Amino acid sequence: MAFDGVTISALISEIKNKVLGGRIDKIYQPESDEIILGIRSFGESYKLLVTANPSNPKFHFTNINKDNPLSPPLFCMVMRKHLQSGKIIDIKQHNFDRIVNIYIESLNEMGDYSVKTLIIEIMGRHSNIILTDADGTILDCIKHITHDKSSVREVLPGKKYETPPAQDKINTLMLDRDNFMRLANENGAISAQAFIYRNYTGISPIMATEICNEAGVYSSDFMESLAPEQRKKLYASFEKLVDAIKAEDFEPWAMKDDKGKILDFFPIKPSIGNGEKYDSMSSLVEDFYKYKDLTYRINQKTQDLKKLITQNIERCVKKKDIQIQTLKNIENRDELRLYGELITANIYSIKKGMTMVSLVNFYSERGESVDIELDGSLTPAENAQKYFKVYNKAKRTYDALQEQIKSNDEELTYLEGVLTSVRNCANEQDIREIRQELREEGYIKKIKNKNGRTSKKKSSPMHFISSDGYDIYVGKNNVQNDELTLKFARPSDMWFHTKIIPGSHVIVVSNGKKIPNSTLNEAALLSAYFSKARNSTMVPVDYTEKRNVKKPNGAKPGMVIYETNQTAYMNPSEDEVNKIKRVD
Repeated sequence: MAFDGVTISALISEIKNKVLGGRIDKIYQPESDEIILGIRSFGESYKLLVTANPSNPKFHFTNINKDNPLSPPLFCMVMRKHLQSGKIIDIKQHNFDRIVNIYIESLNEMGDYSVKTLIIEIMGRHSNIILTDADGTILDCIKHITHDKSSVREVLPGKKYETPPAQDKINTLMLDRDNFMRLANENGAISAQAFIYRNYTGISPIMATEICNEAGVYSSDFMESLAPEQRKKLYASFEKLVDAIKAEDFEPWAMKDDKGKILDFFPIKPSIGNGEKYDSMSSLVEDFYKYKDLTYRINQKTQDLKKLITQNIERCVKKKDIQIQTLKNIENRDELRLYGELITANIYSIKKGMTMVSLVNFYSERGESVDIELDGSLTPAENAQKYFKVYNKAKRTYDALQEQIKSNDEELTYLEGVLTSVRNCANEQDIREIRQELREEGYIKKIKNKNGRTSKKKSSPMHFISSDGYDIYVGKNNVQNDELTLKFARPSDMWFHTKIIPGSHVIVVSNGKKIPNSTLNEAALLSAYFSKARNSTMVPVDYTEKRNVKKPNGAKPGMVIYETNQTAYMNPSEDEVNKIKRVD
């Protein structure tokens, strides 16, 4: 269900019933495009979330706790200045469209009461949150829209607020039979669904389809093909919806799949499909958007990390290509030494000025001859020294390359592991810890906190309970992997990790008992799933007792060596992972 006028009307009805007359006692801005209003009303506390992010703009009550920035953004401070302790006196929907006006009575700079308006525009990438004073002048907005960004409408502090350009649609609440039938005659060449949502405000394509279903009309049928009786039924279905909206008779319904995942939501009971009724429109909307919001925020906040890590991975790959090519260039180094030794052994039979000589290879059992090029301007001894010099240089290069290749391979493995950790991030704390890890490793420049304040929160490993009741822990990043394996796990606990594939450390707490095969299988599945090979099949997972796992001196975070291991081959599956009980 799109966040259309019907959904907005249902939310306004719910919110008004609870907070009208209440006061705003807290204002936070946890995201650059999102605010949370703490409202105290009739002895109850509510948190109203308003977000203008381009993917999922919306507003509703929320129970989710979010971390706030150490320093409040400017828009948040403006909101606090004008709305703190303000009384909510009304909430209205503009023209049954996706614009909500919250009217708040508060004291102005002169100590007099005045009404400010918090305007929520829910319009995709054009969404915004705007605060205006009593005469409609914009005090501030969460997104500043200059003339460069939009030639249609500027949204800036000090400007008069103007509603977005009208779409030449009819206010749905002004539905009229005669006008509906007239429009039906004029719009014969479009489908019944398109006819409704193109001509009336606040009606999404999905809601238009629902109106058609209720009327027993195919949403894809053209209006000109509908019989008069069908048009009457279509109008009656639409009128029924409008009457329910006017009476604020809403029923939040979730449409779920067999696994309980919400596929869609409706502010009224849908005419077809199996659904689940919710007590609150806000809780339904929050449940529906919870994963979408989290995914959007995580992707938004890890873009720079992914780019940084990818750039360093590409650097390591290029370096490796150069190293491999250099090895190929010096793979004949032993021949150079042989040439020098053969020239030295036959120095008296070689004359200066010769450019080629054929000498018997006394190292070979077959005793075949070797053709050796000579520099005619050099003496035999000088030619021998030239070959020895080139050989020694190639040998030094080879010896140096062995360390460089090892170091580069370790860095490449480390970076791929960090990238996997970034992709597995579940919250902002996970992101902060990875960012801090990269700072410690020198990939991100260290910065001083001007306020001297840092977050003391620390994320915990993922915690699962196996079907046999054993605790399974999964590290979220390399630092956490080290702590989990080297500090938390006991010698008899079982350790899992994908074989030569970046991924999480997984620990099964044995409690001194023999771990059942079913638990070992579940832990191996988690190890394969939370790795770079999540989308692969037959993923090799090594496992051994923690006592067999060691960390070499100077190794990067998350890097360990182990022995006496066994290997299981797993097919990672989200459905199978979801069957394992997770402890939040």
